[in-house]
Amino acid sequence: MSNRIVVVYFSGYGHTHKIAEAVAAGAGARLLRVNELGSLPDGGWDALAAADAIVFGSPTYIGNVAWQFKKFIDESSKVWATQGWKDKLAAGFTNSAGMNGDKGSTINALFTMSQQHGMLWVGTGMLPSNSKAAKRDDINYVAAFAGLAATTPSDATAEEVARGDLDTARLFGQRVAATLDRIRLDEAALAD
Repeated sequence: MSNRIVVVYFSGYGHTHKIAEAVAAGAGARLLRVNELGSLPDGGWDALAAADAIVFGSPTYIGNVAWQFKKFIDESSKVWATQGWKDKLAAGFTNSAGMNGDKGSTINALFTMSQQHGMLWVGTGMLPSNSKAAKRDDINYVAAFAGLAATTPSDATAEEVARGDLDTARLFGQRVAATLDRIRLDEAALAD
């Protein structure tokens, strides 16, 4: 695990936590959970300041991020004022019970926040599983591009998150890490 990538997220029922774990595993990232009061743990803001990439995650509740994550976003205005996250990589993910569930609104909220901070956004870069032969456990079955989207039925436990969504999350984390590596190589080449 590295501190160069941090996955900061909120999870109300454990489903989004499972997705966050998979993203972090793929990226070799540190997990940073926003708590039930919308606050980071001690040292959380410092961890985000030290990161080269931040992956944001929230369940989709009523077509947007959870209020706890919105509180975190609002508190990030102190960082915005100093442009502390400018030029860091950013990416985002969400989970909701419905196959659509207006998850795009949540991804857009995460993207917009990242752009307010002057960050560089990484999408999924994955083709969808959209043929008649597609199965629920295929990669990018939910067919999201701007950010990772997962679907977990409301009566499912956190252990029942679809294998395909977890695999997609892991690959998404790998893409964030590979993009960061590529940028670092380009910066090193320019420095020579």
